[in-house]
Amino acid sequence: MELPIRASGDQLLVGGELVDIRRRLKSVAARHDLTIVIACAFDHRTRMLPFFYADVRMAPAGARAIGSALVDSGFEKTRIVLQQWNRSFRPSQMRLDGRLPDLFLISSMSLHTAACRAMIRDVCRIDPQHRPLVIAGGSVCLYEPWEVFYTDAPDRDHAAPHAAADVAVTGEEYVLLNLLEVLLSGRAGGEPLRQTFLRARDRGALDAIPGLVYPRTDPDGRVLELVDTGIQRLVGDLDELPFPDAGYSILEPPSRRATLASRPLPADQVRKYSRIGSLVMTFGCRFACDYCPIPAYNQHQYRGKSGRRLAEEMYRLYSRYGMQYFFGCDDNFFNDTQRALSIVEALASAEYGGLWLHRKIRWGTEVTVHDTLRMREHMWLVGRSGVRALWLGVEDMTGALVRKGQSPDKTVQAFQLLCRHNICPMPMMMHHDSQPLVSRGHARGLLNQVSLLRKAGAVSLQVLMLTPSAGSKGFERMFESGLVYRSVAGRLVEPHMYDGNYIIASNHSQPWRKQLNILAAYLFFYNPLQLLASVWNYRRKLSLKAAGMQIIGMWGLAHTIRRTLGWAVRLMLGRIIRMTDLPNSPFRMCSPDGGPASHARGADVPVPRLRTDPAPLLPRSECVRPGPNRRP
Repeated sequence: MELPIRASGDQLLVGGELVDIRRRLKSVAARHDLTIVIACAFDHRTRMLPFFYADVRMAPAGARAIGSALVDSGFEKTRIVLQQWNRSFRPSQMRLDGRLPDLFLISSMSLHTAACRAMIRDVCRIDPQHRPLVIAGGSVCLYEPWEVFYTDAPDRDHAAPHAAADVAVTGEEYVLLNLLEVLLSGRAGGEPLRQTFLRARDRGALDAIPGLVYPRTDPDGRVLELVDTGIQRLVGDLDELPFPDAGYSILEPPSRRATLASRPLPADQVRKYSRIGSLVMTFGCRFACDYCPIPAYNQHQYRGKSGRRLAEEMYRLYSRYGMQYFFGCDDNFFNDTQRALSIVEALASAEYGGLWLHRKIRWGTEVTVHDTLRMREHMWLVGRSGVRALWLGVEDMTGALVRKGQSPDKTVQAFQLLCRHNICPMPMMMHHDSQPLVSRGHARGLLNQVSLLRKAGAVSLQVLMLTPSAGSKGFERMFESGLVYRSVAGRLVEPHMYDGNYIIASNHSQPWRKQLNILAAYLFFYNPLQLLASVWNYRRKLSLKAAGMQIIGMWGLAHTIRRTLGWAVRLMLGRIIRMTDLPNSPFRMCSPDGGPASHARGADVPVPRLRTDPAPLLPRSECVRPGPNRRP
């Protein structure tokens, strides 16, 4: 169930439009004086390997990017709240600049759907006349936008009736800014922004903004159907994105309060709580793996920033907040050899006032084994640019699960190559039904592969079970084949369990063995003996880094065992009920003209409906000038 691809030539925004729309909004922002709160949903039940430590020590790129775009557009009264740091935050009690926010944005991954829905229910407790406009976004809305429109809670007596987001953004920063531009062009005086939105929605003024899903409701607020305005247009040149340092300047300080602090986190405290800076470097991957939604999301485009721009971003974050460690949110950094070389050359030669950037910063990102070997002759330059860790998609190195040019010999060569240049190899593996725990005479076994990777120099380890990934080619097939569990021993499979740590999709006759296999692989890699070996061999390259990762790994493993061992017992003793139908929207979905919806699943095509052309919300003379990508 991949996302549809826009027509050729209509996949990207006109060059410079993302910069232009921020300039247009900045010219009217002061007049509207909006207060905005951005909340990043986080389900703390996901705190386990392999994401332990980074999950709370790296401010997420999505919420931070939206915050940067809003501040750069003139909306300086903006605050980013991370549930990783503010677990007790309650939207119904938030006040910013002494008043209820005009706009409440929620960014959520599918894993954190429960936390996202809880925040929507809470904000909807506010009286509708004073409620902020609620906009949901993040990966949950990219692939399953209906998830934010039905949020009934078990304690319905205490939940707001018909609690739902007002609109879902199924795209990137430009879609949100485009929506704001349309709303502000029709906002009358100091009218509540939500009231402006409802009027714009009912008049069809949102239908020309690709990348939105909004509900049509009855007079009582019940959702009747969802209108999908289509697939977004992407920004082609990532240099048009706003600089990330503005987003870090509006972070909410960590606390146990349900309310907001009077001021954001001070600049000298940002590094303390976000040790790792997340940076957008490139988007896209040329591999077309069945389990991955990345190629279709990117419209099969490969996008990136220039090396000079990335160097300036790193320098700004280093000079302003003292950040030295960065993670590039890439899909496959080595996907385009020439682009990768241009970036590492720029970072290796960047100098600011006598300060050589590569001597102060350290960064890592994701690559593949095949592309790493293609960069063999240039790996010295990659190391010189400040790269100290690369996460490699090894999956199953024998290629039994997916083939991306990897093999045991090639994987070992790639790891040894990285170690020679003082770069930590960080393998990412996938366990599957046909893979044994141990094998003889070949490297098919999970522990055989882990042992091989450890000897080749692996510093960390990621082992996850293959699970359904919304937006991927294989998503529909996994459900229709009855592979996915609905419940085990009476416990329903919840969204946070789709992270690959839980066995929730398997045809194995003893799935509990698969659950224990993952724990065995982690125990084999992270243990006191390996820690002592790393410390004992401190003279070897990367040994001290490996020791540090062993400490974090054993700490995270304790949480992983605590959370998943009980699930293994359920798999062993309980009854497994499987899903036979594809998860889909509980509401009818359609395009603005009544045709099929881009984000819907299944073959049910709605009956077309006649609709009159929308009238402008205000006289054209009072509207914000439309951009070149606005469609009539």
